[in-house]
Amino acid sequence: MTRQTTAELTATPRETGRGTEIRLESVTKDYGLTTPAVDDISLTIEPGEFMTLLGPSGSGKTTTLNLIAGFETLTAGTISLDGADVSDVPPHRRNLGMLFQNYALFPHMTIAQNVAYPLRQRKVGKQEIARKVAEVLELVQLTGRDDTHPSKLSGGQQQRVALARAIVFEPKALLLDEPLGALDRNLRAALQTEIRRIHREVGSTFVFVTHDQEEAMNLADRIALFNSGRIEQVGTPQQLYAEPETLFTARFLGDSNVFELGRTALGSVVWEGESWAVDPATVSAHPGVPSGCAIVVRPEDVEVAGGRDAVPAGANAVRATVRDVEYMGAYRTLLLTIGERGLFGRARISALRGDYAIGDDVVMWWRPRSQRIVAA
Repeated sequence: MTRQTTAELTATPRETGRGTEIRLESVTKDYGLTTPAVDDISLTIEPGEFMTLLGPSGSGKTTTLNLIAGFETLTAGTISLDGADVSDVPPHRRNLGMLFQNYALFPHMTIAQNVAYPLRQRKVGKQEIARKVAEVLELVQLTGRDDTHPSKLSGGQQQRVALARAIVFEPKALLLDEPLGALDRNLRAALQTEIRRIHREVGSTFVFVTHDQEEAMNLADRIALFNSGRIEQVGTPQQLYAEPETLFTARFLGDSNVFELGRTALGSVVWEGESWAVDPATVSAHPGVPSGCAIVVRPEDVEVAGGRDAVPAGANAVRATVRDVEYMGAYRTLLLTIGERGLFGRARISALRGDYAIGDDVVMWWRPRSQRIVAA
């Protein structure tokens, strides 16, 4: 499986922002189990960047966030903030904000008192506290709710209070550990928009942990995709979706039609007797077309025809059978059984098309430039 080099992991499309650079070098956390929870990862998060740590449960993303925060100790490697090594610095001296899924608000305190708490701990003067609390409550759109207690607020409002408290002392960076996981879908979408807006206005570095691919794609400047304690790939949401480097990346982000390859030849691949053309630009990090790879085609890049005579010259094609049709509002998804192995696949077509029904024999086809060849 292809892993990112340090140079690739530290590349970023964004310009330097007002926040803090966070650099992880050969970071490992080993609890003495079969494999380390975090296994020798290197990553640079640029000042002012919104970096999302994405991956399934147990992949190491939350442990990495806790290592950055100082809640966990390193087994090996270093963590630095703006070039200063903080590997042995306790959490309260790293000056990082933290936002959790469970809000962690003090129920006996008002909104204003909850938000002011970090400032009081830092011995900030009363007038300065009042000014900063008013500013941050305006930022999270809770002006006028100063004297309300958390129990009188909705889940989304409580999370806004927790966010205000996490940024009121102007931390070097804000670490967010699945902060929207307890909210319903509509409220989660609304707060995603608010978090993105606040990130732009504050200009700080945000590090956001989630297992939700849509949330990561919506929020992040860049995504670090975790798999079994290591970083599988780092890039913008567009790069990870359109240019996956491994089969894990292709499957984790979005739906994919995946064809694991048999024998290969220069300029073409063979799958169940079908010879398909290869565009060199679609081969991910491999010289030529190696074995042990797979072709990945996104459903929106697949077209469906009634027979081979309707397939354009130069397109790659394979026979399939329609097993179901899903109406998704703006489009329809054809669920397909592909080839002799009965591979499961998808094709996205216009919602206006109703010319395919369950049981229809069809030909699915795509342009070679639309496919991606990745390590299997």
